[in-house]
Amino acid sequence: MVKRNAIVSTALAITTIAALALSGCGSSSGSSSSEDDKTITVAASPTPHAEILNNAVKPILEKDGYKLEVKEFTDYVQPNTATEEGEVDANYFQHKPYLDDFNKEKGTHLVSVEAVHFEPFGLYPGKTKSLDALQDGATVAVPNDATNEARALLLLQDAGLIKLKDANDITATPKDITENPKNLQFKELEAAVVPTVINDVDIAALNGNYAIQAKFDPSKDALTSEKADGLAAKTYANILVVKQGNENTEKTKELKKALNSDEVRDYINKNYKGAVLPVF
Repeated sequence: MVKRNAIVSTALAITTIAALALSGCGSSSGSSSSEDDKTITVAASPTPHAEILNNAVKPILEKDGYKLEVKEFTDYVQPNTATEEGEVDANYFQHKPYLDDFNKEKGTHLVSVEAVHFEPFGLYPGKTKSLDALQDGATVAVPNDATNEARALLLLQDAGLIKLKDANDITATPKDITENPKNLQFKELEAAVVPTVINDVDIAALNGNYAIQAKFDPSKDALTSEKADGLAAKTYANILVVKQGNENTEKTKELKKALNSDEVRDYINKNYKGAVLPVF
């Protein structure tokens, strides 16, 4: 009887230890999960997007109990791929026409959830320092993605350098040029590469973020640029993007609230002097 009780007691002890071990593992896992749920990861271009996130958005999120991690990318493809594959919670670097074109081309399922700012697209000097000085056959570097190339062509049209078949075509390509009196030659490159060839071309069409990275002051150095009250500002606002299905998660709600805050508006207006304009 004593022996039987000893066996039972031993079995109970082993069961209790196992239960405690499992309980301990569950507790640890729960703590880790809770910590992960409070970490928001965003893919962004270095300037101005990552700067806005790190310097203005991060302190706001910290007050609400969230940790912000910003992953910087210098191209326009990887941030969307990372968002689609769930490597990040969201991205912030692009405008809606580019997103729509990317989804169509790549078969991704990404959606815009908030407009944040507009970066006036501009023409910048390379070997030629003014538009009037452009010679016959001058070379113009332009982004090769569909939406930004169209912006470049529309800007060249506004400057009186070319004419397009449809004066308001936001999908225009060089094939849509009907008049080109200076016989401009187009060097079509990935947007991130355009600023690196600035000294090898006559002029270049640059997104605001790449102009800043190339050490231009868009408010002073642009030969011409899009207007803040024009069609471009409404069409090409930079947006917060998530994978479809994540539009109403707590993380997305927190990001939207922080990005459209007075603190972010003040930060943009103070630091970019017109090169980046809040749209909220």
